[in-house]
Order: sequence, then C-alpha cells, then structure tokens
Amino acid sequence: MPSLPANEYVEIRDGSRYYIAGTRIGLDVLVHAYRRGKTPETILDAYPSVGSLAKVYGAIAFILEHSRAVESYLREQEARWNEFREEHPLPDDMLDRFHRTQEELSRRSA
Repeated sequence: MPSLPANEYVEIRDGSRYYIAGTRIGLDVLVHAYRRGKTPETILDAYPSVGSLAKVYGAIAFILEHSRAVESYLREQEARWNEFREEHPLPDDMLDRFHRTQEELSRRSA
C-alpha cells in the first residue's frame, strides 16, 4: 500500500500495518465490518477497545478518503494471510470450530 499519513484515528506499525490508533484492532477488521453494513455504533459495541464512537467515525473517514490505498492494503493483507495459511495449515477439526465460532458471532452481531 502506498504510504499513508497516520492520524489521530489510524496509526502505522512495523512500517506497513495499519491499526485503529491506540488499539490492537487492525484497520482491515473495521473495513470488513463497515462493508458488511455494520453501523459505527455496532462496530463500537463489537470492539469496545476502540474507545469512542468518534474514533470509529474517524477511521471510517480515513477509509473513505484513501479508498484506493486501502484496497491495495486489503489485497496485501489477504496475500499475507493466504501465505501464512499455506505455511501453517490448521487441522480440520480446528478449522471446523473456527467456522462454527464465526457463524455464531455473525448471528449475535446481526
């Protein structure tokens, strides 16, 4: 991803990873939640460590203002994830538990 300026809502770590400022929540997590139609209020409820609704809105504004760069970043993150999964495959039973948990969390936040 082209280097983007950090701001009070989004920070860069390790030179290439974007997080909601002051949290361990990756920018990609917020992007995906927002694209799934979650409201800023729902996102804050799901990730209270963000700290405030203003931070959620600020991160969304960052995403909207830098949409091309964010798309590039998401592709990079997906490539990293795919590479990691190939190098470290999960056992089938663990993968099944993971998918069941994801489904349950999706139902709870709907």
